[in-house]
Amino acid sequence: MKANRGRDTKPELALRSAVHALGLRYRVDQRPIPRLRRRADLVFATAKVAVFSDGCYWHGCPDHHRPSKKNSEFWSEKIQTNQARDRETNRILIDEGWIAIRVWEHEAPGPAAERIAKVVRARSG
Repeated sequence: MKANRGRDTKPELALRSAVHALGLRYRVDQRPIPRLRRRADLVFATAKVAVFSDGCYWHGCPDHHRPSKKNSEFWSEKIQTNQARDRETNRILIDEGWIAIRVWEHEAPGPAAERIAKVVRARSG
């Protein structure tokens, strides 16, 4: 478990690089809302856009998640808890006027960055 990074993962770094290349600037690993005890991977405070780079295993990707064969009950519950927290985070952000964008680790960084840029620019305009 120590080897699993909380930030600066390869997919997250690739996404940040692609977003930066499009000319967008952002905060890294920050709480979008101070009272919210959750951090977004990229935060565009002015546009009120929070981006989360979700790992396929940890967040239960419908395309790539494969249940663990060892200690499966524990891991199944862990993934379900993560998914519930993600839904709650999205709801809280929406209630506060934010948009939450979730990018799966398997998504190509370029198209994901374009999707993020479109939303940020529309809300900054």
